[in-house]
Amino acid sequence: MLKTLKVMLFTGILLGLGYYFSVRYVEQIPLNLSGDIHTVAPGSSALRLCRQWQQQTLLTESQCLMLRLYLKLHPEDAAVQQGVYRISTEQTLLQVLALFRSGKEAQFALTLIEGETLQQSLIRLQQAEYLHQDITNAEQVLQLLQWPQDWGPEPQHGEALLYPDTYYYTANSKASELVKRSQLALLSELDNAWQQRHGELPLQNRYQLLILASIIEKESSYPPEKTLVASVFVNRLRKNMRLQTDPTVIYGIADFNGNITRADLNNPHSYNTYRHHGLPPGPISLVGRASLLAAAQPAETELYYFVSKGDGSHQFSATLEQHNAAVRKYILGTKP
Repeated sequence: MLKTLKVMLFTGILLGLGYYFSVRYVEQIPLNLSGDIHTVAPGSSALRLCRQWQQQTLLTESQCLMLRLYLKLHPEDAAVQQGVYRISTEQTLLQVLALFRSGKEAQFALTLIEGETLQQSLIRLQQAEYLHQDITNAEQVLQLLQWPQDWGPEPQHGEALLYPDTYYYTANSKASELVKRSQLALLSELDNAWQQRHGELPLQNRYQLLILASIIEKESSYPPEKTLVASVFVNRLRKNMRLQTDPTVIYGIADFNGNITRADLNNPHSYNTYRHHGLPPGPISLVGRASLLAAAQPAETELYYFVSKGDGSHQFSATLEQHNAAVRKYILGTKP
């Protein structure tokens, strides 16, 4: 009887040591997958993946056999979830399988930039990796818009109806889903700015606020002066002066070559604020929060003019005489 107990104890010790060393062995199997992105196809399992990696000479037959024995003891580790995963370097086989089991797929990013046009945003959208492309033009962007009925007439163009931000997604997400998220963000930011607007602005609705904000966005990327730029345009609107802003001229010219000519300024297209009074018929670029708030809360000034200093900032003037002197100084390079 005592001999039998000793045999059983010895056998148990051997089995325990065998289990311990086999587990330790499997835990230390390295797996160096090429690239940092790996796709787990539908119907995959830990063992199927192991055989696949064995065929790619990333693992050996004995390593897959040891994994099979390990999974007999840990059947809960055998399943994996389909998807696209980001793999870090120098991971072990079990670490990779644990990631695939978790379902924590790789996150990809799409960044939309304030001041860019919708067409530029569509190019970014179409170039985004692992994104299902079901949006190809501005009309589709407009069709997805859920414009609140009490906000006034619906926009007739998709320009500026996306909010500039970074949007994260997993592989095979639809481009239309990102567009909807971006539109919801834009509507939220636009409404927030409208609710915080100063009284007696010469703006009838949120869309006009968006139009003005887009002009501010294109005219100045320097946050401290955005409210001053806004004040110039608001003052001009109140006086029924033409806005005379170059970005609106440029927006209405197909294949603009980078140089505004006198002919461009005289071009009668509907966005040309040198030829037409009031706001243009629509916004001209994506708009960020700072420009929206500047349009809603312009500085209280007597300014009607500004000119670029060439360093990203502007010289503001209250009179035409002051403005002409600033033009001579900063544009023509002559003394006042």
